Formats: sequence, C-alpha cells, structure tokens
Amino acid sequence: MDFLVLLVSTGLVSGAAYGLIAMGFALIYKSTGVVNFAQGELVMLTAYIAYTLSTTFGLSFVPLMLLTIPISMLLGLVLERIFIRPMLGEPIFAIVMVTVGLAVILRGVTIMIWGPDPFNFTAGISTDVVYIGSAPFYPAQLYLIAALAVMTAIGWAFLRYSRMGIAMRAVAANETAALLVGISVSRIHAVAWMFSAAIASVAGVLFAANFKLAPDLWFQGMKSFPAVILGGMDSVIGSAAAGLAIGVIENLFQGYIGQGLREISGFIVIVIVLMVRPYGLFGSKEIERV
Repeated sequence: MDFLVLLVSTGLVSGAAYGLIAMGFALIYKSTGVVNFAQGELVMLTAYIAYTLSTTFGLSFVPLMLLTIPISMLLGLVLERIFIRPMLGEPIFAIVMVTVGLAVILRGVTIMIWGPDPFNFTAGISTDVVYIGSAPFYPAQLYLIAALAVMTAIGWAFLRYSRMGIAMRAVAANETAALLVGISVSRIHAVAWMFSAAIASVAGVLFAANFKLAPDLWFQGMKSFPAVILGGMDSVIGSAAAGLAIGVIENLFQGYIGQGLREISGFIVIVIVLMVRPYGLFGSKEIERV
C-alpha cells in the first residue's frame, strides 16, 4: 500500500508539470488553431531566465515569480509579433513549421547563452521533506501541484467570465464571425501567446526546482503532449486534468510493469484515446457538413 501511495504521489508531481505545459499548448491551439511546437522550449528558456534573476538578485520564490512572469509574457508577445503575426492568413501547416523552426532557434540560443551543463536551481524554495499522511513531499513538489490548481482556477475564470476570455472563445469557435463583430483576432493571438508564456514560466521554474535545470528541459514539452491529446486540444482545463492522469499512469506502469514502459505509457494512452475519441476526453467534437 505504501508503494502505491508513493507511486501516485510522485506521479501527481510529474503530472502537475505535464498539466501546466499542456495548458500552454491548449491555450494557443484554442485561440489560433495552431499547435505550438516551441512550447517546451518556452518552458526551458523562461526557466533559465528565472535562474539568472535568482542568482543575480538572490530572490526568494514569490518575488522571483513576480518578476519572471511579466518578463515571460513580454517574451511571448515578442515571439508572436516576430514569428507568428507575419504568418496570419497562411496555411496552418506553414505556421506550425514556423513554430518548429522557432523551437530549434530557442534551443540554440539557450545553449549559446547558458551552456550545455545542468544547474542546481532551488528557486528559493526550502528542501525540507514534508509528510502528508504517509506520503513524503518536498516543498517544491507541493508548490508544483498547488501551481497547477491555481492556474487551472485562473484559466477557468478567465475564459468564462472576462471579456478577453469570452472573445478568445469566440475566435476559437468561429474566427470569421468574430472578425465581423469587431473582435481583433491578431490581438487575441498575441494575448494567447503572452498567457501561454506565463504558464510556461511557472512550469519551467517549478520543474527545474524539482528536478534539474538543463538544456534538455525542452523535451518535457513533447512528454506533455499526451496530456493535450487526452484532455482535448482545445480544452485548457481538460489538459490540466489529463496531465495529472498521465503522470500517475506513467508511474504505475513503471512501478508495476517495467521501467521501460514509463516513457511510452503516455503515448499508448493517446493512441487508445484517438481511436475512441479523436477530439479527447474534454475536447469539442467538430462536425463538418458536406
């Protein structure tokens, strides 16, 4: 029983990271219809920026995030203006390929500035073990789970009640109709990239605090992709919940079946989901009339 509790608790930690990254994927897809393959690189780059701020100014966690999040939002806006805005009106495939190229550029820039060696990065969080029942946690792990809960609540409230969130949902439902009623689609795209970069910064800092800060952090974007598929490409909240499920599933596969299955278990899940519900568990079913 203790072994099961350990597997589930550690799975929730990695699943919270997947959920945060998946929310960034889903937010951009919901607003633009484009899969941003540079999301993992945004997570990596913003984590390195936070590391530099932390070591330079000696910041604790809360001041660090209060400084990192606005910087990451500005970064998201700049990337959208330079790489995505000129592609408006072009085929979706072309825009997706731009995000692939952007991902490669961000990896190269990160290694060029910070080098290939990993860093220890606590992000100003204590390393004392905390027990919840029989499950041991580091504070950074609890911060990660709490961050997913907070970002999910903010995302739900923003999309449901704010004018910008409602406009974002309108653009996702019908971009042409949104334009006809006066919604600025280009502005919605910019806001989506800014918010996605903010979520990426939270995910990057807390992932690095729990594991390590290294150039291969970008790969967590690909590992989070099963959560996006499981939750639904256009479901921000569903992707967050699916991230937790994927993290627990990975740990259970590793603990009870074999080490090698951890890396592929998430993709096994999405193959099954795609065969049964191609639009994900919480995604919107698209109906085309011909």
